[in-house]
Amino acid sequence: METNQGKIMRYKKLAGLHRDSELKGDTIPYTALNGHMYSYFNKGGFVALRLPETVKAAFINKHNTTLVTAYGIVQKEYVVVPDSRLANTEELLPYLQASHDYVSSLKPKPAKGSKKEGK
Repeated sequence: METNQGKIMRYKKLAGLHRDSELKGDTIPYTALNGHMYSYFNKGGFVALRLPETVKAAFINKHNTTLVTAYGIVQKEYVVVPDSRLANTEELLPYLQASHDYVSSLKPKPAKGSKKEGK
């Protein structure tokens, strides 16, 4: 069984193959665009991808996986990437692209302003 560190390295490789992705986060690696996260390494030891509905259903069926559940809440837009698939970064690259494309279609989240002292 592969360690979390090994899985994180594979995730970093995947993000590195995608020209528009920048891996962020020190303890929980993730990718985001315009304030929307579209992939991350879950504390449970797996990679999660945020996919549009049509791609999500096909991914779940093809890879016999599920939606992400975190802290007892089902994350309806995120799928669990099976460890066996994470080993094949080339196969996952189109899904990361679909994830990136999906969040790029969303309205950007406003940047959080700094709090002014004395207010």
